[in-house]
Amino acid sequence: MVPDLIPPVAAPAFLAQAGWGDAAILPLACDASFRRYFRVVRSDGQAVLMDAPPPQEDPRPFIAIAERLRQDGFAAPRILARDLERGLVLIEDFGDLRVKEHLDVHPGDELSVYTRAVDLLAELHRLPPADLPPYDRAVYQRETGLLTEYFCPSVGLSVDVDAYVGAWDQVLPLVEQSVSAPVTVLRDYHAENIMLIDDPTSHGLGLLDFQDALVGHPAYDLVSLLQDARRDVPLAVEAAMLDHYRAIASPPADFDAAYAVLGAQRNAKIIGIFTRLWKRDGKPRYLSYLPRMWGLLERDLAHPALAPVASWFAQNIPAEKRHRALEAHALA
Repeated sequence: MVPDLIPPVAAPAFLAQAGWGDAAILPLACDASFRRYFRVVRSDGQAVLMDAPPPQEDPRPFIAIAERLRQDGFAAPRILARDLERGLVLIEDFGDLRVKEHLDVHPGDELSVYTRAVDLLAELHRLPPADLPPYDRAVYQRETGLLTEYFCPSVGLSVDVDAYVGAWDQVLPLVEQSVSAPVTVLRDYHAENIMLIDDPTSHGLGLLDFQDALVGHPAYDLVSLLQDARRDVPLAVEAAMLDHYRAIASPPADFDAAYAVLGAQRNAKIIGIFTRLWKRDGKPRYLSYLPRMWGLLERDLAHPALAPVASWFAQNIPAEKRHRALEAHALA
């Protein structure tokens, strides 16, 4: 077993105290953070052990948001046991059927599955937002800054960072002052974080990886879902799902522009994050997603609402420095 998949030393005692002392601990997954997951199996059932080691990770937001989502009728994992000092949480196991893998095998189910995912978002957006911090200018700018902090130097570019911040300052008011009411934003609502489960009361969808939730614009999670960093969502499916959301949620007229602004913001952020995962954390596999991210970002930048940001990219990041440029640097 590779070191990343060795259970934490405190796990056996934690599980014993939780009544799972006779269970086997099997590696399940790591993600883009310091969190790791293990499947805990015994004769009468199974659960998932989350290892969220402090000080890098804090499981309390996950627990609080999971409990709020369950209270509102959504399928977030039940919290079975917790040890906050050690960052260990035992949660309900939703199984192995993620939306991504299901659609890889059954692409004909895309419209059906994505419709359910959009229905869930519309339902969430009709509820009062959770008691969470706002997705405000400071957060938006900190996230978009990851691109100039990590990607640009990695491809040998020295760019005008002040002008970059200024360009975003010109477009972000559209999503901050939108007439769309603020909602709970899960922030990583995409095909790898949505499970297909046998629970019709929650659209048959189990939610994961929502510990970074904030209160913000309703278009953000639609961007997460339909401009997925890890799988190609066909343009026709994206368009159909946006039409479906408009039909059931009746968003205001500025919604399409907000969707483009938040798409550009999120995709710029992810380019920076995936570069950081390679440079800082030794996870080069994320570089393979960058061509998709640049394609999505460039499509968003074509919207008139993004004109100042599009102009900055045209002046500071030449076409040959995008797409597969970072993979070439990594292999050099």
